[in-house]
Amino acid sequence: MEHFKLRLAASHMLAPAVRHLAFERDDGQPFAFVPGQFIQVHFHYADGKPTKRSYSVGTVGDGSGAVQRLEIAVSYVEGGAATALLSDLEEGDTVDASGPYGRFCLMDADANARYLLVATGTGVTPYRAMLPLIRRLTATRGCTFALVYGARTEVELLYGEEFEAFAREVPGFTFHPCFSRVPRAEPRPHDRNGRVQVALAELAPNAATDIAYLCGNPDMVDQSFAMLKEAGLAVPQIRREKYVSSR
Repeated sequence: MEHFKLRLAASHMLAPAVRHLAFERDDGQPFAFVPGQFIQVHFHYADGKPTKRSYSVGTVGDGSGAVQRLEIAVSYVEGGAATALLSDLEEGDTVDASGPYGRFCLMDADANARYLLVATGTGVTPYRAMLPLIRRLTATRGCTFALVYGARTEVELLYGEEFEAFAREVPGFTFHPCFSRVPRAEPRPHDRNGRVQVALAELAPNAATDIAYLCGNPDMVDQSFAMLKEAGLAVPQIRREKYVSSR
């Protein structure tokens, strides 16, 4: 697997505890990946022991598979070693990385009518990278996509306006934000109060038509997996990626 240096090109806070980081390869090469894949950032603990963290690539490319900027969303973990590294990074600073890894991707062989994409927190980043492909698949295959995204509050809904705009533009894509703690001050038609399972149940998962993707908090992934199995979906119809916070 290829190792390379990434240089921070730009960053901004997406939410009070989540930072969006846009990197470019230090060697100027484009980064080739399949939407849904992740990279690993390699660094050392204070005692010199090597470690690494995985981050889904969130770049919205042109659909060709290669991008100049590699974008990730990083959640701050109190006292976390990766947090210390990535929160202090300034433009021009570099990190060591490798990748891409993972198979959490839309598959060419799929023939389903609908995709249910479910996420919490930074687990929504791989779906952001999938948007150009989603646009193409709704047009060429005629399948539809429902993105169910759980956040505690409106300020924690990452890339929410981007997904809303995409839903207005692409008829085959719907966006379903779920707020587990505080509803939006001005609710929108697809908003739901509660966990992602509320919206998922309303979408009536169906083994005959659906493939589901689950990404984010391990509890959400496990509970949604159980719910989808109960609805009759077979294990190969449910694709999972768990985000575990590590120090």
